[in-house]
Amino acid sequence: MGKIEKFEDIEAWQKGRQLVKEIYFISEEGRFKRDFALKEQIRRAAISVISNIAEGFARRTNKEFIQFLYISHGSVAEIEAQLYVAIDLNYIETEKFNSLYNLCYEISKMIMGLIKYLSTRS
Repeated sequence: MGKIEKFEDIEAWQKGRQLVKEIYFISEEGRFKRDFALKEQIRRAAISVISNIAEGFARRTNKEFIQFLYISHGSVAEIEAQLYVAIDLNYIETEKFNSLYNLCYEISKMIMGLIKYLSTRS
């Protein structure tokens, strides 16, 4: 793991930023864009992923950073659940579901790896 000087250096944040962009795009298409509750919920969850990584990093203690990383991790799981709703309602295609779900899984693993790393240095 290279030196992390700012939250933008964190790979999970970078991938999370990509996830936010993709969530915004898919939720602005077809019937998805008219399901205001799901659209806003999945967007808020996506924003929460990167916001909690940034806020936790800014706290400057491993204990607080870990706490915010767990919140971020929970938001990733929330997106995964909401993606199931989106595919069940035919708002997104299977290929897009798989792509986004895999991105979520990758981010989730990165966040848990960071938590494990920080836990050994607390």
